[in-house]
Amino acid sequence: MQNFTTNAINLKSYNLSETDKIVVMYSKENGIIKGVAKGVKKTTSKLGGRMDMLIANKLLMRRGKNLNTICQAESLNTFKNTRKDMDKLFYSIYCSEVVNCFGVENDPNSEEIYELLYKTLDAVSSSENKVELLLSVIKFQLKMMHIAGYSLDFETCVCCGGTPDRENLWFSPQSGGVVCEECKKHETKAVKLHYKIRDFLNTLLQLDFDTKTRYDELATERICDFCFNLLKQHVEQFSPKKIKSGQILEMTR
Repeated sequence: MQNFTTNAINLKSYNLSETDKIVVMYSKENGIIKGVAKGVKKTTSKLGGRMDMLIANKLLMRRGKNLNTICQAESLNTFKNTRKDMDKLFYSIYCSEVVNCFGVENDPNSEEIYELLYKTLDAVSSSENKVELLLSVIKFQLKMMHIAGYSLDFETCVCCGGTPDRENLWFSPQSGGVVCEECKKHETKAVKLHYKIRDFLNTLLQLDFDTKTRYDELATERICDFCFNLLKQHVEQFSPKKIKSGQILEMTR
């Protein structure tokens, strides 16, 4: 049996027996991985709370024929403030579920996705208001879809390739970007988009996650909520699995 170490974020878990759980994680080196946490439901377990959702760990694992076994776990970040706030918790679960839907085993983009999810969960946990929280999640949506191969185009019409009139912009979740007035006729679910919101989203898409922009001061909760919903539709359009937490967020808004 070969032991190996990896950094991974817990996405979800399910029961294997009365005392054991299988934990699904996103790892920095190998994308989606699963591991058996033996005896984790016992009060004496050394793994204990480290196997809860939304915790980043440095793991020592033992390879098995069918499933790996989690031998040791050292917490890197528990994102502790997330569990004190329902908004932070729900949006963090949403981000982790998106990664679980688009992530794969032996993911060639594993390091990039791991870092994006880690930074997002950390930013959400430390956010001081709803705008900061939503800005972090919007950046996550934009960048996760770009990594997954479904990047949005905010500069040219995704249908005809032309340059839309900035006063007559529409956003199509299905086609993946802005459409012009003429092409909008064929996009039944297109949403009217103000050019300032287009510029806002395009700026966040182009810049690094950690880069501060003037929008950090200008953005309002109403605008961020509108943008999150637009991007959520785009994410759901291309997700290979149903994103259940998206429905929960709709009910709590």
